[in-house]
Amino acid sequence: MKNEIVEAFSLLVKEKNIDKEVLSRILQEIFLGLLKKKYGPNGNYSIFVNMEKGEIEIYQSKNVVDEVLDEVTEIALDEAQKSAPDMEVGDEYLEIIDPSTFGRRLIISAKQNLNQRIKEIEKELVYEEYKNRVGEIIIGEIRQVNRDEIFMTVDNRTEVVLPKSEQIKDERHHRGGSLRAVIKEVRKSNRGPEIVVSRADDMFITRLFENEVPEIDEGIIEVRGIAREAGERTKIAVYSHDKRIDAVGACVGMKGMRIQSIVKELNNEKIDIINWSSEPEIFITRALSPAKPLRIIIDEEEKKVSAVLDDEQISLAIGKGGVNRRLASRLTGYDIQTMREEDFRKLMDEQRDLDRSIEDVTSISDKQKAILIGGGYSTVRDVLNAGADILTQLPGVGLKTAEKIIAALEAETE
Repeated sequence: MKNEIVEAFSLLVKEKNIDKEVLSRILQEIFLGLLKKKYGPNGNYSIFVNMEKGEIEIYQSKNVVDEVLDEVTEIALDEAQKSAPDMEVGDEYLEIIDPSTFGRRLIISAKQNLNQRIKEIEKELVYEEYKNRVGEIIIGEIRQVNRDEIFMTVDNRTEVVLPKSEQIKDERHHRGGSLRAVIKEVRKSNRGPEIVVSRADDMFITRLFENEVPEIDEGIIEVRGIAREAGERTKIAVYSHDKRIDAVGACVGMKGMRIQSIVKELNNEKIDIINWSSEPEIFITRALSPAKPLRIIIDEEEKKVSAVLDDEQISLAIGKGGVNRRLASRLTGYDIQTMREEDFRKLMDEQRDLDRSIEDVTSISDKQKAILIGGGYSTVRDVLNAGADILTQLPGVGLKTAEKIIAALEAETE
């Protein structure tokens, strides 16, 4: 039989991406709830829903008895024989229930219940769909622009949010425009799935390069690292698994077409593409581009680097507001400090003075030299690192003598 609930919501199968069996099962649960409200919880009901035809059939199984004690589970023999003359006491009688007898109030309640269940299913479908699309670039239509966020519509149906923290600095957007972003996170909230997209995340850069550079998408060229300050500058390290293909050249493209397309999408953000290297000195040198260091001094234990540059290269290495040096440090994993060549020479001279043998020092007596060498101090650095208090442990060295030795050696290294 036709029913207004089934007829109305069978349209949802065509309009929304909801499985017919799921919707049919929900309708069965809702009608079962209506039956229990109307007739009580003890009835034995069978419900069949045909979403294609918009039909529903409801049966209630009753025992045939001589005297009815429970109208929900039993039916009198003479009543059963009116529609089934062959019925006998003890038989099972299937009574057809007309949904229209539920009453308007129960029907309205059922519709509201179904509406709510459909919305929950839709939310779950959206969550599952977009959870599996994290990292994908989408194009959304800007629906609302607020101070702290931008709301967009994707696929003409799904709302996504671009928070202020995920926007490129100084970009201006207007309602009705379109915008590309990468799906960064999908989380559940009381209002449903919250889909957060980003234009500032490193992942956006990666996906843009994958879209513009076929060799990256095919796995011939690999993105080995990205360091970015959105709206300012990005450094990306690439590596070619095919020696015949230049990784940087492929990313730049013929006449710069590929990189220009990406830069345009990023509101003219500067992008440095460098070849990745397993050799720290080479990689760090490339990462400081456009500056050209004269030499790189690496402290592997502390993960620190001193980059020595000509005076005119210092500002390039540091960059506006220090951005070039910061990005080079993040890309390589080393704390990079810049140093002028003149300062480097002075430092080297000081280091040489500190590494001078105690025997070559002229500011202390031969006796004092012998005591120091006998105590295991072979260089000026060894003595200065020990300090006056430690030196007093040597035979014949008091505090005043120790302080005089320290002062004399410090004077020789100035």
